[in-house]
Amino acid sequence: MVTLEQIKAAQARLRGIAARTPLIPYFPPADNQDDEKSAGGDEQLWFKPESLQPIGSFKLRGAYNKIASFSEEERRRGVISYSSGNHAQGVAYAARAMGVKAVIVMPRNAPKIKMDSTVALGAEIVTVGPASAERMQKAEALARQHGYSIVPPYNDEFIIAGQGTTGLEILEDCPDVELVLVPVGGGGLISGVASAIKLSGSSAKIVGVEPELANDAQQSFRKGEIVHLSAERVSSTLADGLRAQSVGPLNFDHIRKFVDDIITVTEDEIRSAVRQIVTSARIAAEPSGAVTYAAWLFHRDELPASKKTVAIVSGGNIEPQLLAQILSEDTTAK
Repeated sequence: MVTLEQIKAAQARLRGIAARTPLIPYFPPADNQDDEKSAGGDEQLWFKPESLQPIGSFKLRGAYNKIASFSEEERRRGVISYSSGNHAQGVAYAARAMGVKAVIVMPRNAPKIKMDSTVALGAEIVTVGPASAERMQKAEALARQHGYSIVPPYNDEFIIAGQGTTGLEILEDCPDVELVLVPVGGGGLISGVASAIKLSGSSAKIVGVEPELANDAQQSFRKGEIVHLSAERVSSTLADGLRAQSVGPLNFDHIRKFVDDIITVTEDEIRSAVRQIVTSARIAAEPSGAVTYAAWLFHRDELPASKKTVAIVSGGNIEPQLLAQILSEDTTAK
């Protein structure tokens, strides 16, 4: 299990590399019925916009912390990872900063904006099918063949510790936070954030949020053992960053110990959250980053009572065409 000391060590490594993102207070528009129905007058919501990171997502934190942990010889051989997009950019950015060769195995259906950015950062791309297991197997095979050091997307202590620095920043800015909402894919972010906050002695509740179509973490949490979903099912969610077929074993250990609940949101709710966070909070969030706002908007009855809530916006790498489509949707008939 990750310790608070490991998370603080990651925070020191990341100084000057990862942005220290702020908490942005949210004020619901007076004419927004969804906000009026879901929030009381004395409740405050803050966004933690990891979309402001140099690569547009929190993934830089863990990727840099992991690569920095390698020996000079391991870095000299190069690194390899597997990702649907944001972790790919994090690894590519971190590797370039340290002068390390990076190879990323990505699914062919990854958003073009994420693939293009990964290439622009200097990484070599290898594409495979949509299954997360296929990406991992290909990366492991290439690592054996070429001697690359693997940078896992979530199931690793250095990755978890790096993502946990997000939680330390939340406590620094809002020491009496009562509820933190965290997107859940493979489990790296929620593992780190929950560990950082609970190990720091905070009584804040940690609730994970994922799409209904990729609710492996919720099922695992309820069942007490890791549940695997099919690639076909998880690929159907708009939230491409949360399409992991299962949480990592190490992540699940942290989730069981430190997380209070995991809830799900629908595809329509995700689209609505993407639209409203742009128009109401001036934050461009990708679908994966908007799930926490969707939970706050539409599932207040499932969340613990809280007067001070932080919703982590995990990323903002949304295709311009998709954002334009969502913003132009007619919701008057709904």
